[in-house]
Amino acid sequence: MGRYEIAFAGRLVPGARPELVQANLAKLFQADAQRIATLFSGRRVILKNNLDEAAAEKYRSTLERAGALVEVLSMEPEIEEVELAPPPEPEPLARPVAAPAPAQVAAPGRLKVVPRDEYMAAFVGVDAPDFGIAPVGADLQDAKPEAATPRFDFSGMSLAPVGSDMGQQKTPPSGPPPDTSHLRLEERK
Repeated sequence: MGRYEIAFAGRLVPGARPELVQANLAKLFQADAQRIATLFSGRRVILKNNLDEAAAEKYRSTLERAGALVEVLSMEPEIEEVELAPPPEPEPLARPVAAPAPAQVAAPGRLKVVPRDEYMAAFVGVDAPDFGIAPVGADLQDAKPEAATPRFDFSGMSLAPVGSDMGQQKTPPSGPPPDTSHLRLEERK
């Protein structure tokens, strides 16, 4: 069941007069002149969408009688057919993994990697430390050494006696007060 939309791009039925078609569309849509002018701007405008086939045909014929040529477009997305490439030939599943060479034997404290499948075979020559797993409740971080107390030399310092001036900067005198001898207060009546 397809859904359709009605699109108008300003095209008229052959022999129709533009001013008459504009008047007909204004009456049909009950729209003002400004809205009708936007329909004839040359751009494609969707007038109605999500219609079934019968309703879309009814709109098309009504608008054609009014003098406007419209397009009835399917809203269904176009599905592009794509031919898939054939699957690749399967490779043999079981390839024997060669025994490790004497150089690949793990040294003490080193991890020996044994591949579980063909994808892990790339990790055969990896030299990794064997960290192992700590027992439950064990500390995973080494204990930090005790920090040494820093030694400061205060021999060149002394304390000032109580109440002595510690060298704060004295504020300068603010200067003489302003002269107000020329001012006087009067009582107003």
